[in-house]
Amino acid sequence: MSPKKVKCPTCEKPVEWKPENVYRPFCCERCKLIDLGAWADESHHIPGNTAQDFTEHAETQNDKPH
Repeated sequence: MSPKKVKCPTCEKPVEWKPENVYRPFCCERCKLIDLGAWADESHHIPGNTAQDFTEHAETQNDKPH
């Protein structure tokens, strides 16, 4: 049985999904670091409220009488 192949998220080259591939799902360290950089500069992000939004919400809740 041959290993499953996936596309590298950065360059879309086919990558074998196997334990020996230390960079999976990426094809190489370079693609892995490019992706990490995109998270670091916030090009990639998970949609939702920011920590600032939660802090402001908590502060307004504390101002209301119980």
